[in-house]
This record gives sequence, C-alpha cells and structure tokens, in this order.
Amino acid sequence: MTQIKAAVCHAHGDPLRIETVNLRAPGLGEVEVTLKACAICHSDIHFADGAWGGTLPAVYGHEAAGHVTAVGDGIRGVAVGDAVVVTLISACGTCATCGSGMPVLCATPPAHDGPLTTLDGDPIVQAMNSGAFAEKVVVDQSQIVKLPADMDLVAASLLACGVITGVGAVVNAAGLRAGQDVVVIGAGGVGLNAIQGARIAGARRIVAVDMTEEKLAIARDFGATDGVLATVDAPWRVAKQAMGRGADVVVVTVGAVPAYDTAPKYLAMGGKVIMVGMPHSGAMSSYEPVMIAATGQGMIGSKMGDTVIARDIPWLVDLYQQDRLKLDELVSRTWPLDRINEAIADTRTGAAKRNVIVFD
Repeated sequence: MTQIKAAVCHAHGDPLRIETVNLRAPGLGEVEVTLKACAICHSDIHFADGAWGGTLPAVYGHEAAGHVTAVGDGIRGVAVGDAVVVTLISACGTCATCGSGMPVLCATPPAHDGPLTTLDGDPIVQAMNSGAFAEKVVVDQSQIVKLPADMDLVAASLLACGVITGVGAVVNAAGLRAGQDVVVIGAGGVGLNAIQGARIAGARRIVAVDMTEEKLAIARDFGATDGVLATVDAPWRVAKQAMGRGADVVVVTVGAVPAYDTAPKYLAMGGKVIMVGMPHSGAMSSYEPVMIAATGQGMIGSKMGDTVIARDIPWLVDLYQQDRLKLDELVSRTWPLDRINEAIADTRTGAAKRNVIVFD
C-alpha cells in the first residue's frame, strides 16, 4: 500500500476533506499514475452535492494527467515514466457496445475492487472510475492515452473530459458537415469546446447562447460567429436571424431544464438536438412530439462526446500542437490540493472556464 493525500467527500454538500488514504498497487491490466494536474468539472461538484446519489466516502475528480509510476501484469504499449491523460472511460473492449464502437457505454462492470481505502482499511469509492482529486490514481489501462513527452500536463488534463465531450458532441454525435449551422447553449468549459469542434469541422455559423455578455465574448474568442443572450425574449428567434435560418445542430451543454425545453425551437427542418448537459436526477423536460416528428428533427444523448479515446485524443493533441485547438486558454486558474474547496467555490460562480488542481 502507498499512502497519498486525497480530497475525500464524507457527506453530500459538505466541504471535501484533505486526508491521507491508502492506494493499493496496480493489478492485472492496471497502471498507477502520479498526477500533475486534475481539472474541476461541474460533474464532480454535482456528484459531491448528491445530485445523482452515490456511496460515500468517495474521492471525485476525473480530468487528469500525469506520469506512469507503476504497472500491473499484462500492460502493453505504456511504461513507467510515460506522460498520460487519465479519463473516466473504462472499457472492456469485448462487450456489445464496445464492439460497436461505443466504449463510453461499456456494459462490463470493473473487474477489481476499488484501489482506495482509509488508513483503517475501510473502502473509499473511486468515483467515476478515477478518484483523481488525489496525488496518485490506479486505473485500468483502457482509461489512459499516452502523450508526447513535452506536452504540458495542465493543458493535457482538459482532454480527459471537457474537451472530448464538447468537440465529440459536434464531430461524433452530431456528425456535423462543413457548411452547416450550429447553436451551442452554454459557453462554459464544455460549451467552449463544442464551439471549437464546430469551428474545426467547418461550420458556417456558430451561435453561442449564454446568460452574460462576458461569456459570449469568450465564446467568440473560441470560434463563435454570433452571440445571443439567453435572457432576451425568444432567444431562438435572435439566433435564427443571425443564421438566416434554423440550426442544423443545437448542442445543449448545461444541465438546466429550461435550456432543454427551448432547444428544439432553434432547429431547422431535419435538425437535431445533442443532449450533453446533465440536470439533476428527477428533473423533467417536455416537448410537443408531433412537431419533432413532422419536421424530421431528432434528439440525441451524447455521453463524453461518444469518444474513442485512443482515436480522438491523439488527434486533439495534434490539433493543439498546430495551434488549431485552444487548451491553455481554457485554464482560468491553478490551485493546490489543499485549496480545492476554494477552487470549487470559484467554479460554482460560473465565471471560470476551467479551474485546475496542480500537484507538486
């Protein structure tokens, strides 16, 4: 057992507690990664608040990067010392969904007990398969992707969730074609990456919808051609005026029911809503199905951008190295682990693109 520092959640809604915990050695098919950085995603905050339930105590955090420091049996293609990005996507590679090219929906439960325990030996949940609000993690090899040795690991940590979710929602889930029009509802971390994905895919018009002019200005820096305040009357009409028509794709990146209620109103005939943001469990939205059927529109759920990490993350790294994908600009501020509750409070305000915990 290795002893590490981790931010542990003991009660939903309470501040996280920095504690010394045990981390077991990697087993068959697993690797140990000593982390350099872990970004704070709103999903971590929602889980810690109890929005989707879950067993406690738990360690959250799932957007991470670091260096491999130990490997278990059966590991191929990665070695101690390699820089890697750590994702929550644990895939067996053999179930029906993995075999159909959807590893984010792997139906096989983890083969091992979680690697974290208290100093007394009681289990701690490794939330979202990662538990990366900690100095080290032990994860399945399917969750990591090797990075160039000179890759900045703070920037790389963002590839683990926010970037692949946003870009993937447009490129993979929506299958956007060059010349089509896109509306992105929510210009936070995932929304900015959906905007980047639309720009990279060759969208004609990219309309960002958000609550503040400040967020819309940032959206333009990432590729939005137009911005619409969500607070105006009928913002979908303003967006349609900017595009000259309805949108081929509307990406909802916020977990807010009003955003889902109005999303189809932005669509053109035959357009589709890509559902990315996750409202709290039990939250309900409603639609008039005859209108969606009569106009040939669709609504598609997208988990983690329908990403295949071994394919998509190297592509995104290459775009970053060509200065075609913004990563550094997504980082609002870095924080040490012992100030994680301050970083979470700052993230809650909605002003930060991404706050990142950095480990020495």
